[in-house]
Order: sequence, then structure tokens, then C-alpha cells
Amino acid sequence: MSIRVAVVGAGYWGPNLIRNFNQIPTCDMAVCCDLDERRLKHIKSLYPHIQVTTNFDDVVADKSIDAVAVCTHVSAHYPLAKKALEAGKHVLVEKPFTAKVDEAEELVELSKKNGCIVMVDHTFEYTAGVNKMKEIIENGLLGDVLYVHCARLNLGIFQRDINVVWDLAPHDLSVILYATGLKPKSIRTIGMRLMHPKVEDVAIVTLNCGSASAVIHVSWVDPLKVRRVSVVGTRQMLVYDDLDPMAKIQIYDKGVEKPPHYDTFGEFLCSYRYGDIHLPRLQESEPLSVMCKHFLECIENGTSPRSDGESGLRMVRLLEASDRSIAQNGAEVPVSL
Repeated sequence: MSIRVAVVGAGYWGPNLIRNFNQIPTCDMAVCCDLDERRLKHIKSLYPHIQVTTNFDDVVADKSIDAVAVCTHVSAHYPLAKKALEAGKHVLVEKPFTAKVDEAEELVELSKKNGCIVMVDHTFEYTAGVNKMKEIIENGLLGDVLYVHCARLNLGIFQRDINVVWDLAPHDLSVILYATGLKPKSIRTIGMRLMHPKVEDVAIVTLNCGSASAVIHVSWVDPLKVRRVSVVGTRQMLVYDDLDPMAKIQIYDKGVEKPPHYDTFGEFLCSYRYGDIHLPRLQESEPLSVMCKHFLECIENGTSPRSDGESGLRMVRLLEASDRSIAQNGAEVPVSL
């Protein structure tokens, strides 16, 4: 029997989910809900079989709907997801999970109480490149991870209800938490307001992960589109470039070896190692399709999703701590995940 899905929000991200759910044989992409009737008319023109409505209560009341995907402004994630969970429906929420930690905590508890799947769309956890990165790090090929640098830059899209950290950094934070095994202990964020007096559109986020550190640079105002993650290990180094069509993962046999001891500055000579560059082959598929299939499989099998509600909660904890750091001019804020 097909799993009947409703997608709430037909703006920027919702249509991507509708397209992917519609292509999965085990899914019945049944309903699209949005307040904008023009968007609903457009969706109807593309998918005539899909029902459209401006009333979310109709979606919740429809007992034939098994799952709801929420793709709206962040402020609406919590009330919509809560209504769906209370009605016994499984829920997929666009990142970030919620606007507040207590909202995320409530949704996680509600999903457990009602026996429903709740999943957050941390899309990059479903890419071939990030999963290859995770495999390489877990196999010890890089050695111990010392440092991670992430850059996610572009010109736009400007948001009004969240800053650039909430908009872009969840991608890199999810990659760090999922693929590297690092556990942030504190966060520092310096935010800049260049185009809007109340919303940060450029930010530098620094994570203290004990024996390792991570830096995330996010921006809405850069001329070039960049999506790159560099991982420095004690043995080798890795670069994940999501925009490189031929070599998304690049492993560099490079390193720096310090002398075990020295008495003068002149004796301190680092030994640099330059080796080969390895480009592992990836089995590519659309990450969003993989994510949607995973969501449906978890519903069918009653298993916990890779990017479950707890994962979304950890993300919101980091984002709230980042906001506190910005408000304190980049002060270090402890985090507990």
C-alpha cells in the first residue's frame, strides 16, 4: 500500500519535495497546501492528480494522509508539525527543525508519545560525497581529525525571519556532526549586517571540539557560489567540493611533521610531506530523492531516521548558542548536545 503524503509549502523548497515524492512508486503524493493560491495553481498545472488546499486543518483532518512534509518559514515549523503529530501523522520538517530549543524538545517528545516518525531534512547527510567522507574518516585514512573548514557562500537568497547562520550553517553543522565525529563543546560566532540593519548576512562560526576545531564561513553577499569542506587529519587531508562535477572528494597525501624536541628556534624546522591526490569514485544520485525514500522506508519499517528529531534538536541548540554569541560580540558560549 502506498504512503500518502501531503506537502505544506509550495514556495522555494516544497516543489522539490513534491517532485521527488511523486517519482517514488511506494508514495502517493496526494496533497499540496499553501496560502498562496497562485503557487497552488502552478503545482496543479504540473501535477493535475494532486489535490490542493489553502487550509492546513483539512490536511490534518484527512485520515487518509499518512505523512506531512513541512516546508514553510521557520517560525511556522513548530505549530504545523505539532498539529500533524497530534493527529498521528509522520512528519518531515525542512531545516532548521524549529526556531527554539523548547519547541524542538516538545516535538521530539510528542513524536515518541504518539509513535510517529519525525525527521529533519538535513539533505547533505544523504549525499554520496558526505557519506564517502564519513567512510574515509571512520576508516582512519586521515588519522585523527584536527581541523575542519567549511565555506558556504553565494549572492542571496536573503531571508527576513532568520539570519545567515540559521539559513546556511545547518548544512555544514550537520556535515560536521554526522561525518567527522567531532562533538562541539562551545561556539563563537561573529556576525555582520551588511545589507539589512537587523539580520546578519555574513558570519564566521568557530566550534571548539576539544582536540579539534571547526570554522564555518557563511555568506549571502559573495560574488561566487562556494560549497566546500576541508578536513585536516594527522595523516592526510580531504576536500569535499559539492560544486565540482568530476572530483567532489579529493584526498591529499599531505602533512606537516614537527620535530619531537628542539632547543632553539633555528632547530625548529617542520617537515612538509607532499604526496599524491586520490579522487575516489562516487555513486551519485539526487540527495533529496535518497532522503525522501529514507523517510518513507522509516515509516514502513518503524525505524529511526538518520536525521531524526534528536538530530534536529542538536542543531537548534547550536543555532541558539550561535545567536547568543553574536549578541555578546563573538563571546564563547558553551553548548551541550
